[in-house]
Amino acid sequence: MDDGPRAGGGLRLRRRDAPSPAGPPSTRPPATEPAAPQQLHRGMTLIAAISLFIGTRDAWTRAMTSHPTVAAIISVCYAGILVAGVLALTTRTRRALTRVDAGVLLLAVVLVLCGYWLNHAGTDEGVLTAQAAHEILHGHPIYGQPWPWLFDRSTVGITKTMSGGADYTYGYPPLTALLAAPVQAVVHSTAAATLVTTGALLGGAVLLWRVLPAPWRSGGTAVCLGFGLLPGYAYSGYPAVLALVLLIPVVVRWPDTGAGGRLGLPGVARALCLGAACATQQLAWFLTPFLLIGLYAVRRGDLGPRLALGVIARYTGTAALTWAAINAYFATQDFHTWLHGLLLPLTQKAILHGQGLMGISYYFTAGSRHLDYYSYGSQLLLFGLLAATLLFVRRLGPAITVLPWLSFYLATRSQDGYFLMMTPLWLAAAATVPASALASAWQPRIPHITGPRAKAVLAVGLVTPAVVCVTVAAAGAPPLRMNVTPSFAERAGHLDITGLAVRVVNTTGTRLTPHFASRLGQGASDWWTASGGPATLAAHASATYAVKPPGGVRRAPGGSHPLFYLIAVTGTPMTITSARIPIS
Repeated sequence: MDDGPRAGGGLRLRRRDAPSPAGPPSTRPPATEPAAPQQLHRGMTLIAAISLFIGTRDAWTRAMTSHPTVAAIISVCYAGILVAGVLALTTRTRRALTRVDAGVLLLAVVLVLCGYWLNHAGTDEGVLTAQAAHEILHGHPIYGQPWPWLFDRSTVGITKTMSGGADYTYGYPPLTALLAAPVQAVVHSTAAATLVTTGALLGGAVLLWRVLPAPWRSGGTAVCLGFGLLPGYAYSGYPAVLALVLLIPVVVRWPDTGAGGRLGLPGVARALCLGAACATQQLAWFLTPFLLIGLYAVRRGDLGPRLALGVIARYTGTAALTWAAINAYFATQDFHTWLHGLLLPLTQKAILHGQGLMGISYYFTAGSRHLDYYSYGSQLLLFGLLAATLLFVRRLGPAITVLPWLSFYLATRSQDGYFLMMTPLWLAAAATVPASALASAWQPRIPHITGPRAKAVLAVGLVTPAVVCVTVAAAGAPPLRMNVTPSFAERAGHLDITGLAVRVVNTTGTRLTPHFASRLGQGASDWWTASGGPATLAAHASATYAVKPPGGVRRAPGGSHPLFYLIAVTGTPMTITSARIPIS
């Protein structure tokens, strides 16, 4: 009887000296090792970790005076940042570095929560949004309703207008206030708005981390939660933070929207987010036409004009219906005040502010009688960039998340928030929309415009009208000639300004209604009261005004050469005149 294993059953024994099927140990192929991280990935992780240092010391210092537990948590985060820096440079596998990325994101979230605990009172936008949420809870209208008592606190800023007043009303689309309303029912404070915006920012950072390619994820953490940029706007209650978060899924891989001629669930979701973003803050309005132009060009290159138009119509229609549904209740309450509220940031003629070209007339010259031309130039640049995007979408398409904000640099309100609050979208597009995604996009053919030089000339021609308008504004002479004589009172070893005698000459052929304020550095004071002269100064007329500071006294700034100015502004037409206030 055969004692060996039967065919098809049991274990087949192998002679001890028989060679292994895989070969002798010395000749076996090495096991596949996990891929090492890209150097770009390491760099992004390291930059994100470094970005968390910015502003952390200030938060720790504040916490040590009133919230020692929070300061202890921040101290632990310092250790986490240091460890993350070491691991970013020493991990050997991509999976391990991805875990480090997740750790950096967690550290950033903790630091933002600590910052929120220390500062969640909100500024003017947060205060207005919280009040709007309160009014929604009680069934009251939120547009066209002035709430001046909200600005009695010195910590709450106010937007002054060129007509000598200030804006005390809610001037944003309603979605942030709607989301803050149930929170307001519980917390009964401005924190209702700041909690919504801070929570949205944290959610947006996690979302961006998930949708970006692995090497870019920590870059998303840095621009959303690091560098000390966006968290401050979230703590202040800015509705634009929520709009930013809603736009993230819209711009990530945006050329894929409508591929094959069907929106599908992802395309519908993107359209819903776009409509909701436009119902949150006006900045989303400026991105929308660039996005639609880019989508149409990409889809027309794939599908032809008819199918591409159908895709864009469905996408735009879904976004528009979403926007209309969110706004419907408020529009039916009072259509005129609702529309005025939505357009208020564009029509209120707020006082000059920002780092853009308007600073030429505000900070570096004696003023300008043609400030309106800054606004004209801003609008013309926006239209010129839209036309350039249509004509050169293969080149400019990857930059559609950056292009809309160029026009704000020419506007009379050009503060850096308009630029930096949407910077996560720049990164999202850079990581997910390579130039190859637009290589087959449709571009209109222009007769006789074929070579690079001709296209460059055309591109310059599209922005030239904007440049001309800005030149007119910057070169405009001040409309008034002012001679300022201050009155002082010495008190407790320092000088107080009790009033100014201002001789004013209108050098234009237009009647002007001047409003006076002081400026020390970049910001204008509250309005000074003027008496002794006419409210409206006739063309080529002159008058002497007795101008008094708010509260009747203004401490004279120290220093040997203080840059202390009296400014006179008018709303229609928009003008500004500056004159140095002599201190000695």
